[in-house]
Amino acid sequence: MKRLILTITLIALALAAQAEVGKPAARKGAYLGAKDTVYPAWFKESFLDLREDLAEARKDGKRVMLLFTQDNCPYCNLLVERNLAQRDIEATLKARFDVIALNLWGDREVKGLDGQTYTEKTFGAAHKVQFTPTLMFFDETGKTLLRLNGYVPPTRFKAALDWVAGREEGRIAFRDFVAARESGATKGELIAEPWFARPDALKRPGQRPLALFFEQRDCPDCATLHRRVLADPEIRALLGRFDAVQLDMWARDPAPGLDGHPIAPRELARALDVKYAPGIILFDATGREVIRWESGFRVFHTAGMLDYVISGAHRTEPNFQRYLSARGDHLREAGRDVDYTGPTFHVTASPVPQPP
Repeated sequence: MKRLILTITLIALALAAQAEVGKPAARKGAYLGAKDTVYPAWFKESFLDLREDLAEARKDGKRVMLLFTQDNCPYCNLLVERNLAQRDIEATLKARFDVIALNLWGDREVKGLDGQTYTEKTFGAAHKVQFTPTLMFFDETGKTLLRLNGYVPPTRFKAALDWVAGREEGRIAFRDFVAARESGATKGELIAEPWFARPDALKRPGQRPLALFFEQRDCPDCATLHRRVLADPEIRALLGRFDAVQLDMWARDPAPGLDGHPIAPRELARALDVKYAPGIILFDATGREVIRWESGFRVFHTAGMLDYVISGAHRTEPNFQRYLSARGDHLREAGRDVDYTGPTFHVTASPVPQPP
């Protein structure tokens, strides 16, 4: 009897194995959106000694702009083909800036403004570059005047160039400079969501991580964020695990701050260096900022950033791009297509899978 049971079991296992062999392989999801980019010939051919670059720019009456890129980056491509292709933007960059491109995963030697020697990869890590493109603008002393994390559309990119090239930093903060150039944001109301918590949920430490939304009135980009991204079921499920608080970045009436003390949202936005609306900053439960973004929003990237915090991955993987690449690979193995370019309004930074 035992021999019969054993025989039946072996036959069943053999049939199962045979069926598995004949079974079509599971479909692997596609990776969509990668683009190669040819960078302009007028970019500076630098030896990547940034102190020397700074001195040369100062002598010529220019300022230095560092551009962090990576291979297959659709938003680096968009920066070149949409922004830099505009005649006034190209003319401003040529006349007023030395533009130096660095590959975020590259191995060329870089001598930093601190005198230390890096590779492109370690230099990007030292400056906590999480997205491409990332732009850093420096004054004549090597101080970082402005940093743009991710792609911004031409109008706001031109505002950044005008603010830096015009040496406006001593006269007006960049966020106020941008606000003065854009339409007023005094009409209408903020777009409410039933899952937004009261402002007193800002106080840290808390029981859950915090998603802090800075928005403004009469804001088409805010409307598109709510309609195309925040309406997604996966995004809502992830946000359900946060204390999600919405503030008007220009409001003057005091509200509870991160430390529990009253502060006007406009002053909190200034203190946190929020430049645009909409902007989202994610904090852990203790109140430590983990990641932020003020570019365009996509479901995939937004879900990735929320999960990066919720999962605790930020504690063991400081590089968000590596995390997002691994997350994308996992989704593709499960048969889901990964599209780094949609759906969206505008576009966001480009965490494209690129092994270091």
